[in-house]
Amino acid sequence: MKSLVIAEKPSVARDIARVLKCQKNGGGFLEGERYIVTWGLGHLVTLADPEDYDKKYKEWKLEDLPLQPEPFRLEVIRQTAKQYQAVKAQIHRKDVGEIIIATDAGREGELVARLILKKAGADKPLKRLWISSVTDKAIREGFASLKSGKEYEPLYDAAMCRAEADWLVGINATRALTCKYNAQLSCGRVQTPTLAMIAKREEQIKNFVPKPYYGLRASVKGISFVWQEQKTGNTSSFDKKKMEELQKRLSGHPMQVTAVKRTVKRTPPPLLYDLTELQREASRRFDYSAKETLNIMQRLYENHKVLTYPRTDSRYLSADILPTLTERLRACAVGPYRSLAGRLAKSPLPEKPFFVNDAKVSDHHAIIPTEQFVDLTHMTIDERRIYDLVVRRFLAVLLPPCEYEQTAVTAEICGERFTARGTVLKSAGWREAYENGEAQFAGGEEEDDAFGESGSGPESRNETGFAIKNQGLSNPEFSKLKENDRLSPVSITLSEGKTKPPARFNEASLLSAMENPVSFMETKDRAMAKTLGETGGLGTVATRADIIEKLFSSFLLERRGKEIYLTSKARQLLELVPEDLKKPELTANWEMQLAQIAKGDRGREAFMKEIRGYSSMLTSEIKSGSGVFRHENQTGKKCPQCGKPLLLVKGKNSELLVCQDRACGYRETISRTSNARCPVCHKKMELRGKGEGQIFVCSCGYKEKLSIFKERRAKEGAGVTKKDVARYLNRQQKEEEPLNNAFAAALAGIRLDPKKTESK
Repeated sequence: MKSLVIAEKPSVARDIARVLKCQKNGGGFLEGERYIVTWGLGHLVTLADPEDYDKKYKEWKLEDLPLQPEPFRLEVIRQTAKQYQAVKAQIHRKDVGEIIIATDAGREGELVARLILKKAGADKPLKRLWISSVTDKAIREGFASLKSGKEYEPLYDAAMCRAEADWLVGINATRALTCKYNAQLSCGRVQTPTLAMIAKREEQIKNFVPKPYYGLRASVKGISFVWQEQKTGNTSSFDKKKMEELQKRLSGHPMQVTAVKRTVKRTPPPLLYDLTELQREASRRFDYSAKETLNIMQRLYENHKVLTYPRTDSRYLSADILPTLTERLRACAVGPYRSLAGRLAKSPLPEKPFFVNDAKVSDHHAIIPTEQFVDLTHMTIDERRIYDLVVRRFLAVLLPPCEYEQTAVTAEICGERFTARGTVLKSAGWREAYENGEAQFAGGEEEDDAFGESGSGPESRNETGFAIKNQGLSNPEFSKLKENDRLSPVSITLSEGKTKPPARFNEASLLSAMENPVSFMETKDRAMAKTLGETGGLGTVATRADIIEKLFSSFLLERRGKEIYLTSKARQLLELVPEDLKKPELTANWEMQLAQIAKGDRGREAFMKEIRGYSSMLTSEIKSGSGVFRHENQTGKKCPQCGKPLLLVKGKNSELLVCQDRACGYRETISRTSNARCPVCHKKMELRGKGEGQIFVCSCGYKEKLSIFKERRAKEGAGVTKKDVARYLNRQQKEEEPLNNAFAAALAGIRLDPKKTESK
C-alpha cells in the first residue's frame, strides 16, 4: 500500500516528491514506489456562500438576516476545482492505505487539509508532517518522525471554529450594513478595530495642542552640557521666564566638574526576526508594503529555499534547531557574509544562547537561513535586500554583546546641575555583522547607530532640541575631564522646542499596533491583554498584510507619502458599526477560547453557540440603527452604465471614479502611480488619462506623453522593445485589478477563503 501526501502548494509538493523519489507525473500529483504526493493551491475547499443554502440569499435583504446555517456546508472553490478533483481521486485510490497531511504547520494549514479530506469523504488513517523549512534535510527528518493525525484534531476544531465564527459575524454584519445604508460597507472583528485604532490616533493628533518648552545648554572647550533640574531630573521646563532668568544668572560664571563616572556597558544582539518584525524593518528601510515583504519571503522560502517558513510569530529557536546552526552558517558563507559566517562556522556555539527558548516557539521558530547552499546571483535586488536582513540578524545573534565605555560627567554652575555623556566603543561584538555591508542594499533610512540606549549613538537629539554629538568619539577634551576641574569660559544658550503630537500611522507602525493593540483596549483586563500579546494581537502574521491591502482596496484607507489616513467612508463606517466590533477585546475573547479548544480543554459546541447568539445581536443592532451614510466624495460626472453620480476614490496607488450604486459596480481609473521614474528628480510618476492620450506627471512638475516616454525608453533602455513597454503597462494595469465589483467589497476575504476570513 502507498501513502498519500497532501501539501499546501505545488512548489512544496515538488520538493517533497523529489526527496521521496516520486518522479512519475500523473497530472495533479507525483508518484513513486511508496508515496503519492499531491497538493492544494492554498484552500481548495471553503465554507459555502449564503446562496448555496437557498437561492433567495443571492439577493441581499435585511429581512433575511441573520443567516445561521446549521450545519455549515462546504463547497469546492470553482477556480481550483480541477486540482480538487485530482486530490480527491488520489484519496480514494484502493492502493492508498494512509494519508499524510503536509500542509503548513499551523492552525490554518491544518484547516486547508482537513476541509479537503472532509469534502472528499476521506476515512483512511491520518498522519501529520510538521516542519518549518522545505530543505531536503528538513523533509527527510520530518518523515522520519511523523505524528498521528489524532494529535491535531483539537487544532482543526479551533481552526474550524475561527472560520465559522468569522463567517457568521462577517457575513451578517456586512450584509446588514450594506443593505441598511445602500453602500459597499464591510466590517469584522479584525479590520474594524484596525480602522478604529487609526481613527483614535487621528483624533489624538487633531486635538493635540503644541506646548513650548525650554532648556539650557552650556558649551565649553567644544563640550556640550545640558541643564538638569536637581529634584526631578528634567532637562526642560515649560516656564520660559524661569529659564531666561537662569540663563542670565549663570552667564559669565565658570563650571566645576563634580563627578566623572565611567561605566563599561554591554548590549546584547537584537532578537531574530518573526514576520511582523521583518515587515516593519523592510517598510522602514525600503518602503516595502507588508504584502510585498511577505511575497518576497515566500519566494525565498519556496523557490530559493534559503530561508525558513516566513509566517511565524516567534523570534526564538527551539533547542532541536541548535545542532543545525553550523551547517546553516556554512550554507550562507557566500559573498559579503563569507568571512564572518565562515569564522562562526568554525567557532563553538554559545553555551546558553539567549535566542533559544522552546516555550516561546509555538507553530514555527524564528526566520533564519536554511542549510541550502545560496547563489546570490539568482536573486532579484528585492530578494537580496530581504535575505540580507535575515542573514545579518542570524550572524548577529551568534556574536558576543557589543561592549562600550560610557562616560557620564556632572558639573555645576552656581549650584545648577549640568550633565554630559559620551561613549567609546570597546568591542563591536554583534555590530560586526552590520559593518561594511548594508549600504549597497539601502533604500530607506540608514541603520540607527545607537549602542542600545537612547542618546548613546554618534549623534542624538535630546529633549531640549539640540543635536549633541557623541563627544567620547569626536572631542578629545571630553575624555580628559576629571573631578574638580574648573572650566571656562562657558557659553549658556537658551533652547526652545514644542511638544509634538503622536505620529500618524505608516505600514510599519500599523503592523506594530495590530500585533500589540493593548494600548487601544478600553478595558484593563489583564487576561485579555496577555492573550492578545501571546496570540499576536489583531489578525495573524499570515493575514495582516492582506487585511491592510483590503482596507486600501475597499477605499477605507488612503496613503499620502508613507502616512496612512482614514477616508470619509471609513469615518462614517465607524459611526455606523456596533461598538463591540471596534474593540480589540473581541479578538482577545475569541483567542482565549480558541486556545482552550486547540489544547482540548474545551469543546467547540459551546463556543459556536455563543457566537451564533452574538451574530444575531450584532445584526439586530445594525438593523435598528438610526445613522445615515453620505457619499462625501461625489463628483459631477455620471456613470455611463446606470447614470448615477460617480464617486472619486483613492486606492493605495491610484485614483478612480466608482459608481455609488453597489449593484452597478462601474469603475474607471483616472490616474495611478507607476514604476516609471522621472528623468529630472527620479521619483515615481503618475500615469493619467486613457489610450494614446495618457501622460506621465511628476510631483516636481515634469510632464511627458506616453508616446514620448516609449521613444525615450527605447533609446535609453538599449534594446527595450515595444513589447517590453506593453508588458510594463500591463503589469501596472494588473496592480489595479483586485478592486471591488458590485459585491466584492463586502465579501472580500469571506466568501472564497476561510484562511483569509480572519481579515474580517
